[in-house]
Order: sequence, then structure tokens, then C-alpha cells
Amino acid sequence: MIFTFSDNDEIAFEILAKVREIADSQELSSIVLGKHGKEEDYIAHGADKVFFIESELHADLVVDCISTLIDQHKPEVLLIGGTRLGKEVAPRIAQRYGVGCATDCIDLSIKDDQLNIQRLVLGGRFIATQKFVRKPQIATVMPRRFEKKADKIREGEIIEFACEPAEPMVDVLEIMEKAIQEVRIEEAEIIVSVGRGLKKKEDLKIITDLAEVLRGAVGCSRSIAADLKWLPEQHWVGLSGHKVNPGLYIAIGISGQVQHIAGIRDAKTIIAINNDPNAPIFKACDYGIIGDLYEIVPTLTEIIRKQV
Repeated sequence: MIFTFSDNDEIAFEILAKVREIADSQELSSIVLGKHGKEEDYIAHGADKVFFIESELHADLVVDCISTLIDQHKPEVLLIGGTRLGKEVAPRIAQRYGVGCATDCIDLSIKDDQLNIQRLVLGGRFIATQKFVRKPQIATVMPRRFEKKADKIREGEIIEFACEPAEPMVDVLEIMEKAIQEVRIEEAEIIVSVGRGLKKKEDLKIITDLAEVLRGAVGCSRSIAADLKWLPEQHWVGLSGHKVNPGLYIAIGISGQVQHIAGIRDAKTIIAINNDPNAPIFKACDYGIIGDLYEIVPTLTEIIRKQV
């Protein structure tokens, strides 16, 4: 038996599609926490059973609920969406059972109940294939790795599951919403990203203007989000930020250190704009423009604006 869980439905559907592809003969069950209304969608996307738990998506509660189901059903594999919550609960569940936990998997294969995973290692320079020696085999899966597949005529079983989790060890005092862009950067088809080549925060308008005419999202390197704090962290692209796979990624004033390249390696087309002809980004891009971003980007924006 294989269990899946993600607080993000889209990632859950992607995982279901991949498991149906590589282990279609095995029973596949999804754990869904929250409110009623989406159980049938999970069946359509590949689940044989849906364990529905009406509960808050609080890490302590999620860990207890999933652990209770593991105790009862003894799954060989537990795949969890690589969201912020997923990355918190997966290792905690693994610790309870004294097993390993692989994070940020980019590919999966299953044979005779043995889960093999692939992960980026050494700053994204290499791909490692790993397997587990104990069960349950627990892994988190990166978003947008697999194509969703829905079959509206699929049939499955929905099971209402009552869980009485232990009292949370953390008290939530306040929840503050972050100001987010209209398109989540992981889901964007076009990303216009900026790095330390930008001289001052006010010049971000050059970048946002280009993103606007392309109807894309704005991204940035680590220095812009973490060091200078010119943009919130949800714009940060890289190994420690968001890993993205857009159709088009435009890197403006980004040198192209290995941590950043690891976050964009799955982009279909990469365009780099930089005034340093020796910048590492030019070894990773499909098209490169050597020159001053303050001249190139506004010109490019105007040309595109006239075409749309």
C-alpha cells in the first residue's frame, strides 16, 4: 500500500499521477485533511481510497493523524508534497518510526515495494539515486515534477476517519498574511528574475515592467531577497529558495552561482542579461545578452509592448 499526502491539492494530484504510472497495481490511498468537497477529485486523479479527516492543517495534528493511519494500515511508502508544511511533518513522522526521510525528490520508481528516489545533491551539480532500508519509506516530492492526469469515471472509496490527536505542543498566537504576487512563482510559466546587478531598490520598476508586459512573475536571487530585502522571500529563486520550471526564465543581472542554477535547471528556456561576459549564468542559459541591463531591459520591454 502507498500513502500520499499534501496540503496543496495540485502537488497531491501530481504525485498520484506519478505513482499510478510506476506502481499501478498497488493500492494507492490519499490522506486529505481539511474540509469536505475535494475527495472525489482525489479519486479522479488516481486514488483508490481517500482517508478524509476533518481537521486543521496544523503540523502537530497532521503528524498525529498520519501516524495513526500508518499504525493501522502499515503502508510500505508515504509520499508527501514538498510544501512548507510537508517538509516539516515528513521528518517528524520518519523520526517516530526510526526510518529515513528523503526530501526534495525529483523522480521516483517503485519495484517490489522498494522505493528508489532521485535528488539533486552538491548544490544541484549532480543527481543521486537513493533507496530506503526500512519501512515505511518516506519522501517529499518537489512541486511541478509530474503531469496531472484526471479520469472522471474512476471509482474509489472515501473513508471518514476520526482522529483524536494529542494536544498541540505549539500555540499559534497570531497569523499574519504575507503580501503575495498574483501568480505563485512555482506555478508561473514566465519568470523575470533579477540579481545584484541592479543598483538600487527603486530600479525594480524596470524589472516589473518587463514582467508585466510578458504577463509573468517577478523572481530574484538570494542577495535581493535575503541580504538586501528588496523583495519578499516568496520571490527568491534558488536551491534555498523556490525551485521553478517555467517555460521561460529571464535572468537579469544574475551572476549564476550554483545555488541559483540549481533552482532553475528545469526551466525550458533561459535567457541571461549580464554585463560580465564571464558570468557563470552564460554557461547555463540558452540565449545570452552581454550588456547594460539599464539599456537592454527597457528597450526589450518597449519592443514587446508594441507587439502585444
